[in-house]
Amino acid sequence: MKPLLAVVGPTGSGKSTLALSLAHKLSGEIVNCDSLQLYRGWDIGTAKTPVGDRRGIPHYLFDVLTAGNSYSAGEYARQARNIIAEISGRSCLPIVVGGTGFYLRALLEGLPVLPERDERLRARLLLREQARPGSLHRILKRLDCAAGARIRLIEDGDLSAGIAAAVRGAGVHAVFGTGGAPEGVLTAAALRCLSGEMVARLVVNTKELEERVERMGISDAKRVYTARDLAPGNQIIFAACGVTDGALLHGVRFFGDGCRTHTLAMTYQSRQVRFVDTVHMFREPGNRGVRLY
Repeated sequence: MKPLLAVVGPTGSGKSTLALSLAHKLSGEIVNCDSLQLYRGWDIGTAKTPVGDRRGIPHYLFDVLTAGNSYSAGEYARQARNIIAEISGRSCLPIVVGGTGFYLRALLEGLPVLPERDERLRARLLLREQARPGSLHRILKRLDCAAGARIRLIEDGDLSAGIAAAVRGAGVHAVFGTGGAPEGVLTAAALRCLSGEMVARLVVNTKELEERVERMGISDAKRVYTARDLAPGNQIIFAACGVTDGALLHGVRFFGDGCRTHTLAMTYQSRQVRFVDTVHMFREPGNRGVRLY
C-alpha cells in the first residue's frame, strides 16, 4: 500500500478540521473511517462535515448507506482500499479520517477468515429474541462467559449499563435491549457528557402505542435517533444517586442512625465526572426525633 495519512480520535476532537487543513496543504483527499458517517441522514450527533464546508476537497464513503443497509468492516476495507488506490494513482495523498478503530484495523491489517453471514440463522435468532427478550444474551453467556459478561442487557428503568459502556474500566463494552423512552433520554444526556454515543428507535408493537405515536406527531416511527437527537443542546447537567448496587454506583447503605449514598454528577461543557460519597445522619446528638438532611 502506498503512503496514506490517518487522523483518528473520538467524536468532537477536531479530526475533520485537521484533515481538511492537511488535505489543503498536502494535496490530499479524504476517506471516511467512521461507521456512523457512512449513513445518509445521520448528520446530527456524528459531527459530519457539511458539504458546504468541505472546501472543494473530495470526500469518499460519506452518505453511502441508508439505515436499513447491512454493512461490515470487511466490506468497508474492500471499498476503502479501492478508493485509496485511485487517489494514490492520481498522485494525491489519501487521508483516512474517523473514530471507528475496528474499521481502521480492517483497512490496514486485514481481517481473519470468518464464515459468511447465515441470513436464515439470523432470522431464526431474531424471531427467538422477539418472542423471548434476552434469550440471545443468555445463549452468549453459556457459550462464551467472558464475552457475555462484557455485554449488559438493558432492562426497563436501567440507566447504569448504558452509562457504564462509555466509562473505561467499568467492564461493560456494549449494551443492547429495550427500555423506556424517558430512561433513553436520560442515558443520552449522560453519554453526551462522556463523549459517548448511542442509537435508538421506537418500538411500536401495539395498537395503543401506534395511537400514542400518532398523537405525539411522530411521522416516522422507524427513525433512528442519536444521543444528540435525544439530548440536544450544550447546557446539559446530569446527576444520579445509586439506590441499589450497580455497574457505576453503590446503593444506599444504612447504619445505626444514618446512611451513606453514592452520587455522580457531570456536565457536557466541562466533560468532568465527579463521584460524591455522602454520609447522612438522621438524628442529631441528644435529640430523640428523626430528621432527614
